[in-house]
Amino acid sequence: MATGQLFSRTTQALFYNYKQLPIQRMLDFDFLCGRETPSVAGIINPGSEGFQKLFFGQEEIAIPVHSAIEAACAAHPTADVFINFASFRSAAASSMAALKQPTIRVVAIIAEGVPESDTKQLIAYARANNKVVIGPATVGGIQAGAFKIGDTAGTIDNIIQCKLYRPGSVGFVSKSGGMSNELYNTIARVTDGIYEGIAIGGDVFPGSTLSDHVLRFNNIPQVKMMVVLGELGGRDEYSLVEALKQGKVSKPVVAWVSGTCARLFKSEVQFGHAGAKSGGELESAQAKNQALKDAGAVVPTSFEAFEAAIKETFDKLVEEGKVTPVKEITPPPIPEDLSSAIKSGKVRAPTHIISTISDDRGEEPCYAGVPMSSIIEKGFGVGDVISLLWFKRSLPRYCTQFIEICIMLCADHGPCVSGAHNTIVTARAGKDLVSSLVSGLLTIGPRFGGAIDDAARYFKDAHDRGLTPYEFVESMKKKGIRVPGIGHRIKNRDNKDKRVELLQKFARTHFPSVKYMEYAVQVETYTLTKANNLVLNVDGAIGSLFLDLLAGSGMFSKQEIDEIVEIGYLNGLFVLARSIGLIGHTFDQKRLKQPLYRHPWEDVLYTK
Repeated sequence: MATGQLFSRTTQALFYNYKQLPIQRMLDFDFLCGRETPSVAGIINPGSEGFQKLFFGQEEIAIPVHSAIEAACAAHPTADVFINFASFRSAAASSMAALKQPTIRVVAIIAEGVPESDTKQLIAYARANNKVVIGPATVGGIQAGAFKIGDTAGTIDNIIQCKLYRPGSVGFVSKSGGMSNELYNTIARVTDGIYEGIAIGGDVFPGSTLSDHVLRFNNIPQVKMMVVLGELGGRDEYSLVEALKQGKVSKPVVAWVSGTCARLFKSEVQFGHAGAKSGGELESAQAKNQALKDAGAVVPTSFEAFEAAIKETFDKLVEEGKVTPVKEITPPPIPEDLSSAIKSGKVRAPTHIISTISDDRGEEPCYAGVPMSSIIEKGFGVGDVISLLWFKRSLPRYCTQFIEICIMLCADHGPCVSGAHNTIVTARAGKDLVSSLVSGLLTIGPRFGGAIDDAARYFKDAHDRGLTPYEFVESMKKKGIRVPGIGHRIKNRDNKDKRVELLQKFARTHFPSVKYMEYAVQVETYTLTKANNLVLNVDGAIGSLFLDLLAGSGMFSKQEIDEIVEIGYLNGLFVLARSIGLIGHTFDQKRLKQPLYRHPWEDVLYTK
C-alpha cells in the first residue's frame, strides 16, 4: 500500500468503459481547480477507437479513445490512475489487466457485485506490487483542488458548497460513497475542508481498508486530522484500532461506526452494502465504536454529535497553533451546457433548421399539427398524409383521392423509358436498391416526367391572360418552346391515353370547377389540327387538373397557387409515383439475377 498522497494536480487517469457524465464531471472539476491539463488522458472503450469530444471549461477538447488497456497505457505513459466503470462481470479481469501494466499505480473499481474470490486476487496482487485498489462498490475518491474520480462528490454545485475546489486540512475515509458526500459538506461547515477523501467501498473485502488510508493520511504533512466513518459488519475497523494502540497514528482521529440501530431489530438485517451485516457482537457498531474510543479515537455518543466532535477537534488544533485555516478563494464559474441553459431559460440559441410540416418532440410525431394516432384513427390515406406534409392542411377527400389516383396512374410506364432503363441497368450491374432507384430518378426532367409543373405554369398563364388556344400555341412556337403537356410518342387522336381519360372523368365528377382542364382540352383540339400525335398527355392532364384542385378547393390563395407551381410541388407527384415503379424494377432484376448483358454505350453510331 502506498504511504503518501495518491493524487496531485498533475495526476492523469485512463477511463475504462466510456461514460460521458462522470468524465465531464472530472473535467469540470479540473477547470474549477485551475488545472492546466485535463485529468482524463484517454478513454478505453473495447471495440472502438478514435476520439470523444468533451469540454474543458469553455474549450472543446478531443480525448483519444482506445480499444485495449495495453494500447492506452502505451499511448499515455504518464497516466497512472485506472478508473474502471466496467460491469461486475468484467470488472475483475479488466482491473487485473490494468494492475499488471507498469504505468498504473491506482485502480478504482466502481462496480458492485464483483465476486469475492476475484477481489481477493486483486488485493493480493496489488499489495505484492505496491499498488492501490479502491473499491469495488466505490464512488472513488478526491483530493481537494487537485483530482477526483468519476462521480465522487456529485455535481459542481455540491463540490463548491463543500469547498472541494481547494485543499483543506482534513483526511477523510469512509465505506459509503453516499455518506462521503454528506460528510464532505459537514466537514466544510466546521473545518477548513478536506485535503483528501476516499470511499473504500461497501463490499466485504475492500481493495484498501480504512486503516490503510488513515496511515497514509498520517504521513501527509498537509493533513492535520482524520475523520473516519465506518459501518457495522466485518472487522475492518479493528485494524485501525490496532494502529491507534500501537501509536502508528500521531494525528487526531474522529471516528463513528454507523448502524447502532441494528440492535433494535429482532433478527439480523442487511444494511445496503454487502459488508454491512453484523455477524456477531464484535462486528456490531457499538462494539467497534467502543474499541475505537478505548484506542484513543474521538468517538461521539451518536451520529448527530459527529459534527460537533469534528468541530471541537479542529478548533483545538487551531488554538494549539497546529492548524492555520486555509484562506478561502473564489473558484471560476463553470460554463453551463447549452442544453441545460436553454431548459432553465438562461439563454436563447438560434436553431439551424426550420420545419413547419412535422414535429417529433412530443409523445408522438405530428404531421402539420395532426398527431400520428389521429391520422390512423381517422383512416387517413396516403393522399391525406401528402396534403399534410406538402400543403400543411387537410384537403377535402376528393382532393386526396385525386392525389392517390395520380400516384397509381404514374407509378410505372414500362421498362423502356429512361428512368426505368437506368434503374434496370444499375440493378443488373449489382448495385444496391438506393443506388438503382436514384439512377432512375435522376433522369426525371423536362423530357421525362418533369413536364407537369411546366404544363401547369404555361396553361395557367395563358388561361389567366385570356389567350385563345391559337394565340397560346403560336406564341409558344415563336419562342421556340414546345407546349408542355401536349404530345406523345405512341398515343394519338384515335388512341388517346387511357390515364388522361380516367383523370378527366374523375375531375368532371368530383371537382367544383375544371376550367384549366377544359382550357387544356381546347389547346389539344387546336394542336391536333397540326399533327395526329399532339394529344394532351398525362403530364398536361395532371398539371391542368391540379390547378383546378387548388383553385376550386377554396383553400389556397392565388399567391399560394403560384408558389406551389413555381417550387415544383406537381413534379413531386411524379417523383413519388415513379419511385414505386423504379423500386419494383430493381426488385424484379434482383430476382431475375441476370448479369449486365452489355454496356449500353455499345449501341453507338460512330461518325466522323
